[in-house]
Amino acid sequence: MAIQRYLQAGQVVSTHGVRGEMRVQPWCDSPEVFAKLRTLYWDDKGTQPLKVKSRPHKAMALVKAEGIDTVQQAAACRGRILYLDRRDLKLAPGQYFIQDLIGLTVKDADTGAAYGSITDVSATGANDVYHMDMDGREVLIPAIPPVVIRVDPEGGELLIRPMEGLFE
Repeated sequence: MAIQRYLQAGQVVSTHGVRGEMRVQPWCDSPEVFAKLRTLYWDDKGTQPLKVKSRPHKAMALVKAEGIDTVQQAAACRGRILYLDRRDLKLAPGQYFIQDLIGLTVKDADTGAAYGSITDVSATGANDVYHMDMDGREVLIPAIPPVVIRVDPEGGELLIRPMEGLFE
């Protein structure tokens, strides 16, 4: 499975002030994580870099981009998706970008039997929950060490050891 280098980071939703700042809905863990990025991209290939300074503001990020200096220029960006280079964010061991998990085939760690594929990830506070499509039925898998044995985005699979009652 090919791992994408440039990932969706957020969407410009409106302007802020009159000097070209944009309000961005971040799709990162938090506006604080988003604000650490100094370069964003207008495309998923990294060919249109955008030097930025960001700061968190409530659940949003306020972004000042080089070359966008008026409210009219910022307004013209409304609705656009911003991308990040995965190399600009360092993940701790055992952490993954959600986009790398979507589509992974879920298999039994002991038998190799395929159960379904990951369709979404939810943050619940205590641990993440992986949403798996199993023959048209959604199954929620707690992302905890006794259940999730190995995550292999490059290999396209997630190995689990189902706890009792998981599929009921």
